[in-house]
Amino acid sequence: MMRMKNDGGFTYIGLLAVIIIIGVMTAVVGRTWRATSRIEKETELLWTGHQFRRAIKAYYNYGKDHYGSASYPAELKDLLVDPRSGGTHRYLRKIYPDPMTGKKDWGLITDVSQHIIGVHSLSEGKTLKRDNFDLEDEGFKGKEKYSEWAFIVVPSQ
Repeated sequence: MMRMKNDGGFTYIGLLAVIIIIGVMTAVVGRTWRATSRIEKETELLWTGHQFRRAIKAYYNYGKDHYGSASYPAELKDLLVDPRSGGTHRYLRKIYPDPMTGKKDWGLITDVSQHIIGVHSLSEGKTLKRDNFDLEDEGFKGKEKYSEWAFIVVPSQ
């Protein structure tokens, strides 16, 4: 009498278990990578927003110190080369893209004379960071969308 070995079923079940484990691990890694990527983009958005805020403030103060009247830029490109100065006075090296959208389009916040006093992201994505902001960004606390993070210059009196 001949005996047949019937191990094929166990191998198939073992292979399915390995595939399921790999799938679950891939999903976990994907979610972690996505969250890490968003945290990095939020950090970059804060840095970029600070660069715009600093540049707008410097533009305002330069006008106050050199021309006797302070004004905000009419366009973001005025931060690249100040149209008021005869030379090439720069406040930014380039118009940084919005890290959340990847585009150089920003929401502009203007005063009554339509001069730019701040910028904000055009992304309607939900924020991960909702607390523990620097003092200059304390207004971002509790904001749920990136478009609500407004980097505004308030002139010192």
